[in-house]
Amino acid sequence: MSWSVLLAFAGLIWAQAAQDANRAYQTKEGRAGIAASLDRRDRDARQRPRELVEALGIRPGSTVVDLGTGPGYMLPFLSGAVGATGKVVAEDIQSDFLDRARDKATQEKLANVQFALGSATDPNLAESSADFILILDAYHHFDYPGRMLASLRRALREGGRLGIVEYYKRRGAMEGDPDRALQHIRLDAGDVVKEVESAGFRLLSRKDHNPGSQYIAIFEKRL
Repeated sequence: MSWSVLLAFAGLIWAQAAQDANRAYQTKEGRAGIAASLDRRDRDARQRPRELVEALGIRPGSTVVDLGTGPGYMLPFLSGAVGATGKVVAEDIQSDFLDRARDKATQEKLANVQFALGSATDPNLAESSADFILILDAYHHFDYPGRMLASLRRALREGGRLGIVEYYKRRGAMEGDPDRALQHIRLDAGDVVKEVESAGFRLLSRKDHNPGSQYIAIFEKRL
């Protein structure tokens, strides 16, 4: 089998990998329901956003990308962490999500937040523009992880870091149906690390965020 055929086959597999996870995102009504659930008032108790930002080691003055920002849940916390001399780029592939994120930034008076409309393969970020890229509960939505990781690597500056906060592929890891994570999450933590490292990154640390539910994996761009 030729390399071109193998690559085409791999692309087909990747395109189908997140089919279940992305089904509700295919309609405006579905996305509206998702946005409401992502911005619920009780999410803080589970997500612990302030502790998360501290664990990520985000520095004042840095440029941070909130990849797959959705309705902008993390924007107030990231904006405060980078401060007035820093910048947050809220990225999503859905324009209606970005509209909601813009509304949040306006309501919260987040003057250091910008917005980027990306695609399933490219977040539309300038080369060497980011110090930190956060992927919160969104890695399992990547249809084309190899191509997206290559784009993210280009967007990071020298010494830039990638932080993935993701659910374990284990029974009971996600809310609702106990088997939801088994059906919804493409790879468990160890295989995520292997996939990201194969794309030109090096793992710096991995630890639980919510034991049995979510973990944090931080990588650096390998030169």
